[in-house]
Amino acid sequence: MVGLVRRVTAFARGRAVAFGELWRHSLQFRVTVSTLALSSAVVFVLGMVLQNQITTRLTDTKRQAAVAQTQQVVGTAESELVGISDQDALTGRLATVLKKVTSSSSEDPGSAASAAGAFEPVLTAGGANSTDSAGPIWKVPDSLQRFAEANEVAWQIHTVEDTAGSRTTYLIVGAPVTTTGRPIQLYLLFPMTAEQNTVTTVQNTLLVGGLVLLGLLAGITNLVTRQVVRPVRQAAAAAARFAGGDLDQRLPVVGEDDLSKLATSYNEMAASIQRQIRQLEEFGTLQRRFTSDVSHELRTPLTTVRMAADVLHASREQFPAGLARSTELLVDELDRFEALLGDLLEISRLDAGVEELAAEYIDVAPVVLRAVEQVQVIAGTAGSPIEVDVPEDETAAEIDPRRVERILRNLLANAVDHSEGRPVRITLAANDHAVAVTVRDHGVGLRPGEADLVFNRFWRADPSRNRRTGGTGLGLAISHEDARLHGGQLQAWGQPGQGACFRLILPRRQGEPFGESPLPLPPPDKPANGVSSPGVTSDYPVGVLELRREDAQ
Repeated sequence: MVGLVRRVTAFARGRAVAFGELWRHSLQFRVTVSTLALSSAVVFVLGMVLQNQITTRLTDTKRQAAVAQTQQVVGTAESELVGISDQDALTGRLATVLKKVTSSSSEDPGSAASAAGAFEPVLTAGGANSTDSAGPIWKVPDSLQRFAEANEVAWQIHTVEDTAGSRTTYLIVGAPVTTTGRPIQLYLLFPMTAEQNTVTTVQNTLLVGGLVLLGLLAGITNLVTRQVVRPVRQAAAAAARFAGGDLDQRLPVVGEDDLSKLATSYNEMAASIQRQIRQLEEFGTLQRRFTSDVSHELRTPLTTVRMAADVLHASREQFPAGLARSTELLVDELDRFEALLGDLLEISRLDAGVEELAAEYIDVAPVVLRAVEQVQVIAGTAGSPIEVDVPEDETAAEIDPRRVERILRNLLANAVDHSEGRPVRITLAANDHAVAVTVRDHGVGLRPGEADLVFNRFWRADPSRNRRTGGTGLGLAISHEDARLHGGQLQAWGQPGQGACFRLILPRRQGEPFGESPLPLPPPDKPANGVSSPGVTSDYPVGVLELRREDAQ
């Protein structure tokens, strides 16, 4: 029994969930169900009103005819009982009058009073407890008897249950017989069987008619709604395909109604968007080609300038002090110029989608250590020691080591540049599905909203600050693209005066999704209660850039 209840409960819960899903996703279903519900309420109220009106009309007609019949029978009984006294044999006389009343009513079926139908007469001289009664006095309720004994004509609908257990409803009319020397009451019991059958027939007719009407309304509503919803669904499907890249997708225009106007407007909008997208694509292609061509064209003169600068730099000891210093500055700026050209070529290749991931399954820890080693000199000059936290166990993942090393080198260089001489910490951790690396500094930090901007090209938090690393302004943007090629995530967090933290998450296997990161962000050492510095009490949100491999295609 318990198992059956559970199965029924589970089935009902499943149906409720399915109904909820269909209700949320189908406009046609919502309109049909709503119309059906409102129509059901209208049909129910209308049916109740009709049933009440019919029942009231039947009862009033029956009552009027019954009262008229009773008055006629009272006249017959009074003529038969005139002059009767207390000494007469009352019971016999009452039985005789009862037969007379019954026979006289059956002989006059065409009278107006006969519309009340058959009846059972009752004559009594003392109520239900009296022996001077004729007829089924026990069927007459006491409340009606009190009115008749008070010389009033009254009626009541009363249901009687006989000895066999069957129940019969009567319209009982009571009236006094006034021509006798003692009080006598006459009751006529009119069965309501015919009226009950009529009401039952009306109820069944209303029920069947209401169900048929609701079915027709549901079908009509579903058909009409479908005519409206189908074009909307077609428009939604076309919009989805358009958003998926099918820019030639259009809606068919049929007729001149509102839906055809919607289709025409949609087609015009799609055509306009298509033109603008193609213009942007052409502009982007020209821009990338221009950047690539300029970068390549600058290679030749830059090489010549580099050779001349190297000659001058090698002979700088023979020059005066000012000229020797200028030679050193020239070489430094040429180094930065070469780095900028290299980054521009790299970013143009990434934008063009021609870069490929040379992934191999290796340990990530040596890649982290190589990146730290390359930044050690810059960190020593800035006075910001780099603390390394890597696990002793192997943290292997399918990565492109060159690109991951470049990401970490850019993150470390950025952290050293903004650490204000404080330590920079790099941490490596892994779980079953992902490898994560965080770079944490305790420098100037990030203001509200800057966590979403740090990966923009040539963006700087404070343009007035002097850079120590001589970066090109494209390092974090290239890191963003490299992480995207891996199908990972690159996130940033920061608070003014409390530093910043960058987290790189990479899947251990290419193409496999990863869940929770092995390292938290914000970092565990962030200020408690979000207090970052005097006067600052808010904890700023983490800037998250979702990076997926297919975005680079």
